[in-house]
Amino acid sequence: MKRNIKIFSLLAIIGTFSGLQAQVKNIEESFTKQQSELIMASSADKPMRVFKITSEADSLLLRENSKMVNVDPKDPTLRRLVDRMYATVRDSMSLGAGIAAPQVGVLKRIAWVQRFDKPDFPFEVILNPNIIQYSVKKQECREGCLSIPDRSDTLNSRSYAILVEYETMNAERKVEMVEDFTAVIFQHEIDHLNGILYLDHLKQEQEDAARREP
Repeated sequence: MKRNIKIFSLLAIIGTFSGLQAQVKNIEESFTKQQSELIMASSADKPMRVFKITSEADSLLLRENSKMVNVDPKDPTLRRLVDRMYATVRDSMSLGAGIAAPQVGVLKRIAWVQRFDKPDFPFEVILNPNIIQYSVKKQECREGCLSIPDRSDTLNSRSYAILVEYETMNAERKVEMVEDFTAVIFQHEIDHLNGILYLDHLKQEQEDAARREP
C-alpha cells in the first residue's frame, strides 16, 4: 500500500486464536518448487518484481486466495522471502507502507505493514493474519497500491479499528487492536491475501451511493 470505538466484545477476545486454529489443516508444509525458485533467485537484499493489474497474468494471480504458511524461523526460504519483501517495499521504486506476498508472486499469507501507531513508524512482518472483528465506526482515507500504478482513491468504508491476530517470525501468536491509518494498512494488506483489491471496495461504495440516490 502506498503512503499517500466501538469496544470489542469479550467473546471475541476469548476466542482470539480460533481463526488460526480453524485454518491449521490448510497449512502447506513447504513452498512449492516454483515459489522456492522465485524466492531464492536473488539475495536477501534484492527487491522482487511487483505484480501489477496492468498485466493479465499478474492480475489473475492477485485475485487468488493465499495459503497459510508454516512458520518455521529456521526455514531459509521463508526468511529469504520475508527479507526480499522488505527490500521490495523499501525500494526507491516502490516506497510503500505495506506489501503482501501475492504482490511478489507468492500466494502465502505473509505481509509487511508500517506501524504509524508506534514510535519511529517501524515496519513489522505479520504471518497468517486474521481480522477477528471490525469496528462499526468507519474512516475516510486515501489509498494507493503498489499493484495499481499511478492511481489513488478516497475510501469511506474502512473500519477505524480492528481486532487482529497473527504470528511473528518467532512463531509467537499475537492479538491486538489496531486503530486509525495503521488499521487501514492492515485491512489493505490482508485483503491482498484474500484476493481483494481496494478497487473492489471503491466499486461497492459507488454502487451503494448510486442505490441511495432518489
